[in-house]
Amino acid sequence: MNEGLFRKMPDDEKKDDTPELSFEEALRNLEEIVARLEAGDPSLEESLALYEQGQKLARTCSSQLEAATLRVEQLTGDGEIVALDLE
Repeated sequence: MNEGLFRKMPDDEKKDDTPELSFEEALRNLEEIVARLEAGDPSLEESLALYEQGQKLARTCSSQLEAATLRVEQLTGDGEIVALDLE
């Protein structure tokens, strides 16, 4: 088994050094990565790097959605989730 492929990363390498993206930017970047991976063009190494980047973007989107949900719950006063009329 290739030891280098599965090496543990020091804590400082785990930190995300990318600038904070808006939800829309992160989602757009994630969609582009998915399209590239689905096309099957990248090499194995590039595919792994894209997958890792996609995971970071997915976590960014998820945390921003969670934060937005909490804000909406706080705005409703009692924490009850209510449907918003967006029309």
